[in-house]
Amino acid sequence: MLEGGKRTVPRVGTHLCAGLDRLFISPFYRRNTEFISIGNETTFQSDRYCGKVALRLKMLNAVGVTSSPPSTRKRRLLISSINNTENVPIGGAMEHSAAQTTGATVLVVDDQALTREFLQDILIDDGFKVITAANGSDALRFLFESQIDLVLLDVVMPGKTGFEVCREIKTNPSIYLTPVVFVTALSDKQSRIMSIQSGGDDLLTLPLDRIELLARVRSLLRLKLRTDQREVAESVLFTLARIIEGRDPSTHGHCERISSLSMGLGKCLGLNAEELSALKLGGVVHDIGKISISDSVLFKPGPLSREEWSLMREHPAAGERICAPLRSFRHVLPIIRHHHEKRDGSGYPDGLRGDDIPITARVLQVVDVYDALKSVRPYKCAMATFDAIRIMREEVKRGWWDPNVLEAFEHLLDQDCPDRRSRRESVDYVH
Repeated sequence: MLEGGKRTVPRVGTHLCAGLDRLFISPFYRRNTEFISIGNETTFQSDRYCGKVALRLKMLNAVGVTSSPPSTRKRRLLISSINNTENVPIGGAMEHSAAQTTGATVLVVDDQALTREFLQDILIDDGFKVITAANGSDALRFLFESQIDLVLLDVVMPGKTGFEVCREIKTNPSIYLTPVVFVTALSDKQSRIMSIQSGGDDLLTLPLDRIELLARVRSLLRLKLRTDQREVAESVLFTLARIIEGRDPSTHGHCERISSLSMGLGKCLGLNAEELSALKLGGVVHDIGKISISDSVLFKPGPLSREEWSLMREHPAAGERICAPLRSFRHVLPIIRHHHEKRDGSGYPDGLRGDDIPITARVLQVVDVYDALKSVRPYKCAMATFDAIRIMREEVKRGWWDPNVLEAFEHLLDQDCPDRRSRRESVDYVH
């Protein structure tokens, strides 16, 4: 009952209920909220009423019949969290951060309805969109079905634990960039270590401080925003690369083949994850500099003139300049710039020799040459695999390609085509 500036709430008859009164009501009052216990009633008075009391009272009445009530310790920590939910004015950098992240969608995952509602109300009041899930399986389903920007994740839940859910998120390429923040009553060292090992981006322990919670959420969302912007930029470059490829029907699928074969060859050579990722991206964008070359030169059926050949030799450096602003491409740039170098120094644009040519460029150039020989071009017909490898062996003798890379590439082809192996074994490989 609300009478003037006072609110009277029937008590259930335990000291815990007085705490729950605070849990459900005080978040929606600002400062100067006074609680007075008289008999079986708790009365509070506030000079800044902020609404939502009816919903809180409805939840309070439902506590007695919940099928899985939170533990006493978790209740106590939640109540302590409420005491830290003062609305402190935000300005300066914090205000700018809030403007950047307003409207982001946060997934709250907790098996306890009280915790879900508590976090949901804080986030909604601060301008976020919120989806809630009561278990790990539902959380993963929402992640795949909806555009989730950040996850607040409990640890101890029926079924999948929070650590298991986080591990699944961080190992799935389609959602692994989604920030995950553990919100838990666990505060021991082992739990913190496990949160890191499972891939969590942060861990908050109850009792929560509202300002800290929102600050950490906003900080991770800012990083997510930058990551999303980077992905958009990468997507634009990939689209541009495919537009270039689409100018010539004979090169259809070239980028995908180079990307896939280069990664496979890199694995055979034992390259690290960073180098393999660079090969995957480099396979798509290695010729992006050809956007600056006219069709009359690019698709000329006969030999190029000296001027035309000089223009063609500029495309690796042009491609590097196009992609250079993206820091995520720093390991891809050497591939773009040097995939036309030759071990004897006769390549372009820099005339690098031997192992001065980056290993990733040496890998991609072997795959690129092979695919070019195997494909139809305006100036040539497609070759059979055996003939393409024969020509590349001759070019190794001339000092063009890395013999170890080509030999590994042949072994890779043998795995896909056992019949080719018997033919290869009849010809001695010359280093």
